[in-house]
Amino acid sequence: MSEQEFEGPRVTDRRRVDPESGEVRQPAGPAGAPDPLLEEAVEAALVDVEVTAVEDKLAELTGDLQRVHAEYANYRKRVERDRELIRQTAVGGVLGELVPVLDDIERARQHGELEGAFKTVGEALESTVSRLGLERFGAADEPFDPNVHEALTHEATEEVSVPTVISVYQPGYRFADRVLRPARVAVAGTD
Repeated sequence: MSEQEFEGPRVTDRRRVDPESGEVRQPAGPAGAPDPLLEEAVEAALVDVEVTAVEDKLAELTGDLQRVHAEYANYRKRVERDRELIRQTAVGGVLGELVPVLDDIERARQHGELEGAFKTVGEALESTVSRLGLERFGAADEPFDPNVHEALTHEATEEVSVPTVISVYQPGYRFADRVLRPARVAVAGTD
């Protein structure tokens, strides 16, 4: 055997991607020309990979945008709700401070002292607090409710089966479903 006859094992690397450079190898055709079908397939695969990556990124960014939008909408609603609550609390505090003035106007009316300019001012004040939402309550012959009435006196009678308001010493006031002052009343009913 001569040295030229023995070449040793021959290894042919048929991998399409070069492991060292990462580039796509051009297969040698009959004349060493690249295969056009293979090139088109590789380009289509690369485009598909790029499109998939862009679509994934778009979906991720769209999801982030939707979350941020929902968080902002919830924040805006919470701020509006808090703002309305603060407004109601402030108005309720002012109206609560005006209740003794309204009592004085009512007493002046009952004693015939509400006349002239004082009458105009008193009626204007009453209409203003009414427009703001202040409600006056408490009347004789209505059922006694301990949530809105404060019983100052009680008379036991057999004629009334359920506790009933028989006279109102001071009317009650409420604003926005909150009792500012309970009506102070006399109650009649069985013990």
